[in-house]
Order: sequence, then structure tokens, then C-alpha cells
Amino acid sequence: MQNDLQSLIIQNRLLTDEVKRRIDQLGAINAVAATVSQSLDLDKTLKTALQAVLSVVGAEAGGISLIDEKANEVVLRAQQGWPDDFMDPPMRIPMGQGMSGKVISTNDIVVDNDFTEADVLAVPRFHDEKFRSIVMAPMHARGKVIGILSLMSNKPNSFNEELINVLRAVADTVGVAIDNAHLYETTSEHEKQLNAVLQSTTDGMIATDQNGCISMINHAAEILFDVDARKLIGSPLRDAPIHAKIRDSLLYALSSRTGENKSFQTTLENGRVLSSIVSPVYIDSQVEQNQPHDGWVIVLRDVSHLRESEIRRAEFMRAAAHDMKNPLGVALSAMHMLQDYYGNADPTAMEIIRLALNGINRLQALINDLLNLEQIESGLGITKAEFNMGELLKEVFDDMKPILTEKKLTFSVDAADNIPSIPGDRKWLKRAILNYVDNAAKYTDNGGEIKAKVFMVDQLVHVEVIDNGPGIAIEFQPRLFERFYRATSDKIQGTGLGLAIVKSVAELHGGGVYVRSQPSKGSTFGLTVSTKGLES
Repeated sequence: MQNDLQSLIIQNRLLTDEVKRRIDQLGAINAVAATVSQSLDLDKTLKTALQAVLSVVGAEAGGISLIDEKANEVVLRAQQGWPDDFMDPPMRIPMGQGMSGKVISTNDIVVDNDFTEADVLAVPRFHDEKFRSIVMAPMHARGKVIGILSLMSNKPNSFNEELINVLRAVADTVGVAIDNAHLYETTSEHEKQLNAVLQSTTDGMIATDQNGCISMINHAAEILFDVDARKLIGSPLRDAPIHAKIRDSLLYALSSRTGENKSFQTTLENGRVLSSIVSPVYIDSQVEQNQPHDGWVIVLRDVSHLRESEIRRAEFMRAAAHDMKNPLGVALSAMHMLQDYYGNADPTAMEIIRLALNGINRLQALINDLLNLEQIESGLGITKAEFNMGELLKEVFDDMKPILTEKKLTFSVDAADNIPSIPGDRKWLKRAILNYVDNAAKYTDNGGEIKAKVFMVDQLVHVEVIDNGPGIAIEFQPRLFERFYRATSDKIQGTGLGLAIVKSVAELHGGGVYVRSQPSKGSTFGLTVSTKGLES
């Protein structure tokens, strides 16, 4: 009985010692974890972690090395307690060599409790440190070894199994903390580089969150709108002190639910022209996603100089058109006379006449478009009467029905019920919408689909023509409404003035134009008209 009691006392004492030892181990691990998690500065984390580990395990010296995957080396990043400085320059050991190579290859702790000068080292001068015991543990993060935590003692047999177990847990804790600090440092560097690029570009850039609140505005945008970025960060774009015409266009682009890029040009009262591209931002790693996108990026460019160049070119072409109209009419009459003269007697002559007539007709169409633009922009011959935009849109599709039927294109018109009558020039607005539908029919393959919509946003009537054609790359979209600009191949004939006419007509009626398109996903061409229509 006495022996059993004595045995029970001994077992309880051993169990108490084991529990105390385990508690001490957990306390040591928690102490290191609490210390290394206090900073995201990489160098500070390295030094703090090394100090914490040395304090917990009671070793005289230690070091932390990280793997440089690009250089295929293990690089010393922190040391403490070493007689010599191995940090300037940092000690670099090729992967696979020395004790560090063994740690990485075995993915386990390596211990040498009887370290002598006879041991072969990758860096021979390390023998001068006179350490007698060394333990090296792999540090893990994200499922791989990112570095090595090393402890040294001046005495042999300093590292027992208990300390090794503590070190095994501590090493991974330190590894995760270092990896987090390294990721933060890398992210910070990328953010600084991106910010430098954003601030140095001549294009104005504004970023907003899901709700349209400004999260970033670069220096070029500050100058463009004469605003202070510090006062705008966090405020809604709707309240930003920028030109109302630009702000309204941007707000409409942000309200789009299609998640597509949108580009447009805005002409201000002083003649200044701004090109805008509005693009949605998606973040795949977002934890909670309640919106179809995570914000917007707006790129603004002052293209007034391009507009001035376009005006000078247009003035030259307009003058040339007037000068060419009469001689072109004479040439056309002469070709018709030749056609009547030869009849079908000479097929070769008739083919030459046909080619000449095609060329003359194309040139005549170009001249007519130039003169149309001149009439729209001068305001001469513009009439004003109230009409219904939905009815006008259906009339356009009735006129286009033969072409649409020939290409087997399905088409539909969706007109909202709340569209008011618009005081404007019905003829020119019909011509503008007809240009949109005609382009859609030209570029949509046989059997495709064309839709048209009329709807209200604030005080603007929107007309959109949507096709499932080849689409247009984003880099071409800002210039689509310039005169003579053609983003597509020359296989489809045109004067390059159709969209310029649409833009002039829309602006004449207090609105503007825009496009949304992606390659292989079709295009949406839109125009806006003020409910006030033409100004009296």
C-alpha cells in the first residue's frame, strides 16, 4: 500500500512537471507570436523576431536568413550575438550548400551539438565565431520554406529535444510574420510605383468606389479641373466642383449596369474638348461582393489640340468640297452621256464607265456629308418642331427594313413610356439615328441582331443602338466621332463622317454621344438629347 502511494506521488509530480513544461513551451511560443505580430516593417520584424526567440530559448546568438528565389541563394537578413558582422555585405549561401542546404532539402531541423572546426561549411570564416552548438530550423509560410532560423551557443550540447520542439513551433510563427511583413513591403513598393506613374502621367485620372465616391485623383486631374485632391477624396463624384457637363456625362457612365468600358468626348462652352474613358474595376479577391463591380477608373484627356486640327482640316475640306461640286457635276453628266452613247455595245468601255461612276458617287457622297456638317454647325436651315423620339426611332427602322431583311437581321425597338415630346430638328435627328442603325447593319454579320432603346436619365433623352457585331477595341473608341477617322478596315465603304454628323446633331440639341464596346461582344452607340431640344 505504501509503495503504491509513493508511486502515485511520483507519477503526479512527473505529470505536474510535464504540464508545467508544456505551459512554458506554449508561453514561449505565444510570447514570440505576440512580439513579432506588432509590426509590418520587414527589417523591424526580422530584428524583433530574433530578439524574441533568443530571449525565450536562452541562446547566446542567432540569425535569420531568407531564401532569394531569383538568385537561388539563402541570404542572411538579421544577426545578433555574433562577434563578427556578416551583414555588410550580407552572407549569401548558394542553395543546397552547407547546413542550410540540408535544412531546406530535408525540410526539418538540423542540430549540431558538437560543432568543431572540422565541420565543412559553405562559409569557412564562420568558424571564427567559435560557436560549439548550432540548431537551424526551416521557417514556413504559405506551404513552403521561406527561410531559416538559426541559434548558436558557445557551449556544447546546448540544444535538447525540449528546446528543439519549441523552436520548431516558433520558427513557423516567425516565418508567417516575416512573410506578412514581406508581402506588405512588396505591396507598399508597388503602390508607390503605381502612384508615381499616376501622378506623372499627363492624363487626368479619377478612381471611385462602388458608390461613386472619389478614392483617388491624380495631379493632372487636379490641374484639369482646378481642384484640390485632398478636399475631394471620400466625397461623391456628384458633388465634385467640376464642369457640370462633364460631371453629368461621367455620372451617367457610372450608372451603367452593363459593366463595360464607356468613352465619349465633351465640348465645353469655351471650345475646350475633353476625351473620357470610364472603365469598371473588378477585384477577384474581394471578401464580400454586393455590386457587379468594385469601382470605376476615369481617364480624361484634353484633346482640344486634336479638335483644332480637325477644325482646320474640316475647313480645308469644306472649301475643297465647294470648289469640287461644280466640276464633279460636269464629270458625272459626261459619264452618263458616255454610258448612253456606248450602251451595251462595248462591255470593256461600260466596265470602265461603271468604275468611274462609282468613284464619282463616293466623292459626291463625301462632299454632301461635308456640306451637311457645315449646315449643322452653322445652324443655317435648322428647323424646330416638337416630335416623339420613340415614333422617330420606329420610322428609322421602317426605312431600314429592306436592308435589315436582306441580311436576315432581327431588330427590335424598346421605347420607354415617359419620353416627352422634344423641340428639335426632326430631319437631322432622324439622319443621326439612321447613321447609327446603318453602321450596325453594315458591321453585323448575316443573321445577327440589332436593338434600339429610348429612355430618360435626368433631363436627357437617351437613344441607344445595340448590335452583336465584331465590337471595337477600347483604344479606338475615343476617336470614333472624329471626322474621317475609321477604326475598322476599308472593306466596308464609308466617308468617315457619319459618326461626326451624329455628334454634331446631338450637340446641337444640347446632348452628346458615347460608345460602349468590347471586341467580339458587339457595340452600343448612344446619343443624348436635352428635353429642351434646340435653343430658341
